[in-house]
Amino acid sequence: MTDIWLRTGEATVLAAEGQATDAMPEVVVGSIRGPVGQAFASMMGQVKGHTRMFVVRDLNQAVKPPTMMTTKVTIKSMAYAELLGGVVQAAMGDAIVDCLAEDILPRDQVDDLCMIITVWLDPRCAEDENLDRKDLYRTNYEATKLAIARAMKGEPTVEELIANRKTVKHYALDGVIDY
Repeated sequence: MTDIWLRTGEATVLAAEGQATDAMPEVVVGSIRGPVGQAFASMMGQVKGHTRMFVVRDLNQAVKPPTMMTTKVTIKSMAYAELLGGVVQAAMGDAIVDCLAEDILPRDQVDDLCMIITVWLDPRCAEDENLDRKDLYRTNYEATKLAIARAMKGEPTVEELIANRKTVKHYALDGVIDY
């Protein structure tokens, strides 16, 4: 049995110039016997426009710990669904396996843990004839790995948040508030 009850992490990795491939996953990691496991199991049903699926690396290659992903944006086209269930899902799957390989996730607890990841995939990606799928993979791989690492390390710490309270500001506050 695991002592990991509920941990959260998030990360943002920005796209290459001219791309809309920013990745901003939010991760919840926890025991299958706790609130994360309950939420995981309840996600087996579908919600219109917000498909939920296991993270797999490829056919017959579901990751461990079992991970459910869903999009933060309403799916409105097959092109969007194919990117989400293709490049994005594969990048996340690779990141999870690498987290195991690098001991970011505890290998000995994969059968006791589960994860839920909410995914940002900009709707413009599905419409972009010049979409750089390599950059879409890169941003989602890096951001997923970083979000999981932050969850497992408890980052940012309370001390970090307090220390940078007047130096880090949400981008939407530019011109709204000055510190």
